[in-house]
Amino acid sequence: MTQGDPPRSKDGSKILRHVASDDGYTPPVENRDWAEAIEAHMTEHVGEAATVFHEIVSDKVHLDVHVIPPGADRAFWTLFTTGMSGRPMTVPEEAPGSAYAELSILLPPTWRCDEASWKDDRWYWPTRWLKTLARLPHDYKTWLGFGHTVPNGDPARPFDASTKLSGMLVATSMSLDEDAHSIEVEGATIELFTLWPLYAEEMQFKLDHGMDALIEKLEAGGVSDVINPARPSVIPRKKRFGLF
Repeated sequence: MTQGDPPRSKDGSKILRHVASDDGYTPPVENRDWAEAIEAHMTEHVGEAATVFHEIVSDKVHLDVHVIPPGADRAFWTLFTTGMSGRPMTVPEEAPGSAYAELSILLPPTWRCDEASWKDDRWYWPTRWLKTLARLPHDYKTWLGFGHTVPNGDPARPFDASTKLSGMLVATSMSLDEDAHSIEVEGATIELFTLWPLYAEEMQFKLDHGMDALIEKLEAGGVSDVINPARPSVIPRKKRFGLF
């Protein structure tokens, strides 16, 4: 490892600790043609958004959250962003994939997806993280790609008192049609990633054993990309021995 290289996990993945840029306010980029292309793509391959939460104050990119309600062929809410792809991410030359991305998150049909309920973080934390991670590449001059994990703090803390999930895995969706996973627009490819909430020990397992091993564990445990805040961890927690 040369001087300045980031530390690596046991599986060889780089561990990055981001520092926000001090560029100050940057006027947002808003490409309506791209946003409309993304909306049309999601309408065709998932369903039509019933609600769009427009960002009022934006920095670097104008980020909106679109909400597709459950349908006859999908028993979950689909939330997706437009605007993250307004600027390219800072992707290393050797990294695979596109410099453009948008994010989605899937919620069970009983989830509350209205503005009043989102005043309670029990219902809002998935949306907050959708927006936070969509901004991360632009705020920190970095990138998000398949297999990246982002903890909620260091050490990782639960997203909310209603769950012990404490980090996000960036991956593709198993519940959305494969044709939904990427959008072609004006000669560019926009990758649509889905956020999978994880427990701290699941994130550590991925760092120790790699993405493929984690996926095997999630599949064996019947974990879906539709959020279940109370699901059991697929990695057994170490038992503590003592008098109490």
